[in-house]
Amino acid sequence: MKIALLAPLWKKVPPEKYGGSESVVANLAKGLTELGHNVTTFACGGSEVSGKLVPVIEKPMYDLVGGFDWSGIKQYEFLSFFELGKRINDFDVVHNHMGFHPIALAPFMKAPFITTLHSSLPPDFPYLAEAFKEYPFVSISDAQRKLTPELNYVDTVFHGIDVKAFQPRLEGKGNGFVFVGTLSYNKGIDIAVKAAKEIGVNLTIAGEIREGDKKFLDEEVFPFIDGERIKFIGEIGHEEKNHLFSEADGVLFPSRWNEAFGLVMAESLACGTPVVALDNGAASEILRNGETGFIVKDGISFAEAMKKVGGISREKCRSEAEERFDISIMAKNYEKTYNRLIMEKRSGIKR
Repeated sequence: MKIALLAPLWKKVPPEKYGGSESVVANLAKGLTELGHNVTTFACGGSEVSGKLVPVIEKPMYDLVGGFDWSGIKQYEFLSFFELGKRINDFDVVHNHMGFHPIALAPFMKAPFITTLHSSLPPDFPYLAEAFKEYPFVSISDAQRKLTPELNYVDTVFHGIDVKAFQPRLEGKGNGFVFVGTLSYNKGIDIAVKAAKEIGVNLTIAGEIREGDKKFLDEEVFPFIDGERIKFIGEIGHEEKNHLFSEADGVLFPSRWNEAFGLVMAESLACGTPVVALDNGAASEILRNGETGFIVKDGISFAEAMKKVGGISREKCRSEAEERFDISIMAKNYEKTYNRLIMEKRSGIKR
């Protein structure tokens, strides 16, 4: 198949540090290329992907805008549509990862136009969701479907990671716990630090601080960070993340919101490291409670579960990542979806 991937323009594909959806697009391009498909990724300059790259802007939109800004549709994104328009008849399927607004192109396409949403929130532009709801969507978890149940979901495909790129530690004692993610109330970073403080264990925090979260962090998180037992190391890249996860006793995922997937959990399992998570979003779809980690109801139970991670098999965690979350599995699942939609489009079937 000749496949077009429309990637978010905020970060390079793959991202140097933060950027979950950009990582997924890079992994998908790699997986589909390894299956023998002709893949073209529309992304920002500086991206390095398997297959062909169409660099629609010179550098990441994050740098052009000066940070993330979800207040509207950015003009730079129209360059993706422009470049796709030049090649409008070149593809068997177009796979959109940019949100709802690119679906405005779908009526002009002979090929199926499929969208994977990466958000864990209801639509920013609900009138677009309403207008485009009949076009095909793939959810990244069953939990995500609850955010916008009226959409035409044709499949659920879990995110894939390059499991071989993570070196696991399968035995021996670790050096504490790790939290990786945006430092925010929704991500539950305050639950993580208070639980670590309560039971007296080491906690290393890595991630991004956004302007709107600073007051919350000053009041609920930073007072607990002492630079020794509980420390913050900022944003990290793949190698640092691999080392942190592999050497940890457990990875903490105290997300309060309906997190649509949680790539961190799959990456942790690839390192052989169990996860302690709040029972929100897709946690129960990714983790097997008592086998690859613990899923708990509240912050009090969270600290208690942290004490029990030593009883989880690290080999089981790693095998779970290999069997359920490798990029090869994601690519094959999307391949099946593409083929089905192509056949339906050619035969005039509507789902």
